[in-house]
Amino acid sequence: MRFIEEKLKEKECRLTPQRRATLDVLIENQSKHLSTEDIYELVKNKFPDVGLATIYRTLQLFDDFNIIKKLDFNDGCYRYELSDDQRHQHHHLICIKCGNVYEFDDDLLDELEGKIYKSNDFTVLDHMVKFFGYCKNCKETK
Repeated sequence: MRFIEEKLKEKECRLTPQRRATLDVLIENQSKHLSTEDIYELVKNKFPDVGLATIYRTLQLFDDFNIIKKLDFNDGCYRYELSDDQRHQHHHLICIKCGNVYEFDDDLLDELEGKIYKSNDFTVLDHMVKFFGYCKNCKETK
């Protein structure tokens, strides 16, 4: 939390109560990949007067400052998770039937990144991989 406060402070932004509540919701629901509307509903429980526009602006600010990552799972809305500057982004397994999203932490692309660097003199800093298919529950009910 202190790291995030420092990031905002260096950009001359305050961590307002609404921004803190938004951040708290993201921290409390780290593995859920919440949409803007999901975040809005959870923040609204703490701040009933908060507006959806405030949440949109807060998420855009957090994204601009690399506090969160905006994810597109091809379901018509963006989802968010806290950014982790210390490692490559994990990958996502997305069930095309129920829409559940699962995180997959094994990074199988290190060798490919090495080849890209060697053959193109291009340094990969991060990548995002999405696998679409059927989760265990949906596969069993097919």
